[in-house]
Parts: sequence; C-alpha cells; structure tokens
Amino acid sequence: MGGSVFLPKRIFITKGAGVHKEKLSSFELALRDAGIAPFNIVRVSSIYPPYCKMISKEAGLKYLTPGQILHVVMSENSTNEPNRLIGASVGIAIPKRPEQYGYLSEHHSYGWNEKRMSDYAEDLAASMLATILGVKFDPDSSYDKKKEIWKISDEIVKTTAITQSARGDKHERWTTVIAGAVLIT
Repeated sequence: MGGSVFLPKRIFITKGAGVHKEKLSSFELALRDAGIAPFNIVRVSSIYPPYCKMISKEAGLKYLTPGQILHVVMSENSTNEPNRLIGASVGIAIPKRPEQYGYLSEHHSYGWNEKRMSDYAEDLAASMLATILGVKFDPDSSYDKKKEIWKISDEIVKTTAITQSARGDKHERWTTVIAGAVLIT
C-alpha cells in the first residue's frame, strides 16, 4: 500500500432545516442551521472508519476552518408542498472492536415521524454491520428483535441515529432538511 492514507480520526453528527423561496437557498439555510455552511462539502459513502472517535458537534467544529473541504455522509430532503412531512436521517453502527470499520446509513422519506426515521436508519446501519460480522438474524424481523440479537451477539457496541424532520412551508416556499455525519482527520 503506497502513498498517504486519508483516515478520519473523529466524527460528529449534525442536522438542520431551512426555508426559502429558492430551493438552493433553503439548502444553504439548512447547512447553516446544522453549523456546516462555511465548508466545501464532499458527500462520501457510508463507512465508519476504524479507530474513529465520536465527538460532539461543538468539539468537532473547533477542528475546522471555513473554506476547507469537509467529507460528510449526508441525507437530504426537500419539498415545496405545504404541510408535507419530510425527513432526513443518518444511522450509525459502531463495532465492538475499534480496528473494525462500522457503517453509516442515509435515509430520507416523506410522511414518517422522527422516531420511525431514526429507528429505520439505525436498523439499516446495524444490519449492514451485522452482515459483515457474521451476526445471524432474520432481515425481516422487527427492529426491536434485531436490536436484541445485536446486543446478545456482543459484536455491535453502539447504534444511534440523527434525524431532522419538518413540514413543508404553508406559503409553498422550499423546505429542506439535512442530517449528516462529518468526518475529521
């Protein structure tokens, strides 16, 4: 293996919502609400790096400089339909062994409440991790049954999710929600 390896050492989660007559501006306002607007965001796929430490958003922002390139696992959703419930969620599954990578999942939907979205995103990330760890479970079983199996297997140490939901603006302005996991070197 040659060259340098870009391996994030820290991660934080964040979420936000924005409303504006322009869709792009509503996205910008959601980024501002999440605290990550001053960065150049590169969306990445869904691996929780080995030896990566989960930190608070406030602590994570201290490592960042406006204008820098920021790698983010992000879920996004938008609507200009009045009162339409939208949501964006990122689920996280961290393995027991720190040298093992984990999973992040992105999910966005319409009409789901935050708990349902969070449970789904968390289940998705944990299911992906469980399959590479060899944890046996029925993929069609309920979230609660799978969660109990993961707990018993002692291979998945933590699962969580961050979700942002909002109802579409009543004046038909664009409403955008985001949820993200920010990777920091």
